[in-house]
Amino acid sequence: MTLENFDQEKLLEAGRDFRYLLSRGYARQAALTLVGNRYQQNRAARQLLHRGVFDPATAARRRAKLVTLAALKAGPLSLDGHNVLITLECGLQGLPLVAADDGFIRDIGEVSRRYQPSPLSDAALSRLAQYLQEHHLGPIKVWYDAPLSRSGELAARTRQMFEAQGLVVEARAVAVPEKCLMAEAIPVSTSDTALIDQIPLVVDVAGEILRGYPAAQVISFVPKDNLGTS
Repeated sequence: MTLENFDQEKLLEAGRDFRYLLSRGYARQAALTLVGNRYQQNRAARQLLHRGVFDPATAARRRAKLVTLAALKAGPLSLDGHNVLITLECGLQGLPLVAADDGFIRDIGEVSRRYQPSPLSDAALSRLAQYLQEHHLGPIKVWYDAPLSRSGELAARTRQMFEAQGLVVEARAVAVPEKCLMAEAIPVSTSDTALIDQIPLVVDVAGEILRGYPAAQVISFVPKDNLGTS
């Protein structure tokens, strides 16, 4: 599936209506159902809306927390491992991505619970390690979700590939990575909305990489008056 499968003009119009309803206090799921039905959007299109459009106040709060890697000036960083890696893999495959109005790029693959490492994982890890090395980040902690298949193997591969780039890294598979990500007062790379809302400083490493990837299939719900802001 690519963005050619969507009527983007209709989808963006649906996004504006969805944002309006959210700004008026409508319950999120009820508003999504109403807009999705009105514009006859399929499940994938509704996922783009769900992951790309938020009420303006929430979107503004999240944008205020979002910083670039360059702004961290070679400091420490924690990564929400599966979240970052799955988004990168979806982007490298040319699957649809959404540039959300809260400043983050997200995938709509819905693969998290059935994710398994593949040769594409190495390609994503290679790009990730190179990008982090270019920004002189470190030390880096990468937390994977242990209940997911082969997470320990993925953590070991992450250590191997990051260390090959000269990065100082700790990569582990843990039962509840969210606890580890919130335990230390350092920036976190994630696009997970629940984490973003609880963490003071957030980086969208996958989004930064994919914005520079020419083949990335991205539809943007960022309002024109927010362009150029974070």
